[in-house]
Amino acid sequence: MKQLALIHTVDWFHMSVVNPFAKPWLEKTSGVEIQNYCDDTLLKESLKAGKATPNVLRRIVQYAICAENAGADAVMITCTTVNEAAGIARKLLNIPAFNIDEPMAWEAVQKGEKIGIVATVPTSAPATKRLLQEAAKELNKTVSIKTAINEEAFAALMSGDRKTHDELVHKEIDKLAKSVDVIALGQISLGQIIYNCGKPILQVGESGFREAEKILFGS
Repeated sequence: MKQLALIHTVDWFHMSVVNPFAKPWLEKTSGVEIQNYCDDTLLKESLKAGKATPNVLRRIVQYAICAENAGADAVMITCTTVNEAAGIARKLLNIPAFNIDEPMAWEAVQKGEKIGIVATVPTSAPATKRLLQEAAKELNKTVSIKTAINEEAFAALMSGDRKTHDELVHKEIDKLAKSVDVIALGQISLGQIIYNCGKPILQVGESGFREAEKILFGS
């Protein structure tokens, strides 16, 4: 039985990751189990500092090492803000490690040169931008990136008002869609957005688990 470790930075990971994405994936993917590691101080510390601190990155890598020691065959970090930790973990682990937003970033760069980022957490937008720039460099492409951050939407989601959250995100998407080729929604909290703006909208969630399947089974 293959083991996929998920490292979460919020205590509502069942709502954002497990129920909408992990469970449906497990239902159609035999031979795999999930390990969940949660430390909700990781995002709190990052938000307070305005970025993922060295301490946060170190602790995530430590969780990844623990997951490997517990028998994990691969590690997926589920928070965009801390996506830098995946690259560090890859250098130290003997198993594959990646962030849930990496497949989305590669696809975005392949689909367009003008990319729009919509975020509702201020620390996630710079992390997504850096990931897009890294993907563009590896693909030898030049991209321009525009960012929209709507913290009011995140506050609405945390209060249980998904309707307002989605409406605010839709408005930001519409604004960016006028001047970009593709929209990147890097946060897992935006993974359940359903909207048509006339431009490709790329999200994390399903794409991350498809990548995990490729890594675990070579499919």
